[in-house]
Amino acid sequence: MTAYDSAADFALLALRVVLGLTMAAHGYNKFFGGGRIPGTAGWFDSIGMKPGLFHARIAATTEITAGLGLALGLLTPVPAAGFVALMLVAAWTVHRKNGFFIVKEGWEYNLVLAVAAVAIAGTGAGKYSLDHLLFSGADFYHFLHGWCGLLIAVVLGLLGGIGQLVIFFRPPVAKDA
Repeated sequence: MTAYDSAADFALLALRVVLGLTMAAHGYNKFFGGGRIPGTAGWFDSIGMKPGLFHARIAATTEITAGLGLALGLLTPVPAAGFVALMLVAAWTVHRKNGFFIVKEGWEYNLVLAVAAVAIAGTGAGKYSLDHLLFSGADFYHFLHGWCGLLIAVVLGLLGGIGQLVIFFRPPVAKDA
């Protein structure tokens, strides 16, 4: 028995593609939807992520690249770390005050996206991935799955998200009514 059978590989492919393209679409929308980058920048400023223009560009770019990287299964722990950082920042700055459940705009969805990406980093991207195609015979392949992949995704993601919050997040001051 190999580490993956065809059903598991296909399931990983489906999960990676749906999760990754969903995130990439979210970033694409920041660039080209509704208010585009200027509107997104204003929103980032309003929630305390300053400077808003910088964060709008960084968030949109990270969402697209992490999403596509996960969908393709390319250096999988790295885009998974991007998911963790993005979702930590979103959960903390926007959703935390609303509680857990998404129906009240809570952080439930952020948690699911981050944990799903970390789980993929732990299992590996599977046979139908660029990781397998390009690196399965390489000396560093073990870093792209298992405990190494999981730890890279979690540690790098938490460092990125916490670092961004510590350096840039300045919550807006509540105005007296």
